[in-house]
Amino acid sequence: MPKLKTRRAVAKRFKLTGNGKLKRSHACAGHIFTKKSPKRKRNLRHSDLVHSSDLPRMKKMLGI
Repeated sequence: MPKLKTRRAVAKRFKLTGNGKLKRSHACAGHIFTKKSPKRKRNLRHSDLVHSSDLPRMKKMLGI
């Protein structure tokens, strides 16, 4: 098997944790904050983990 190239767009958006999970940031946290509640904006600041069903596909994109 040849080596897999890393998808650079994925590499910039996701980070690997110590346990091998993928950390991601929330969508909709960039602009148009006037219609979003303070609670929603506050919760968008925190990172989240990639869902377990998506993990194998994402790791393949990262070349892991």
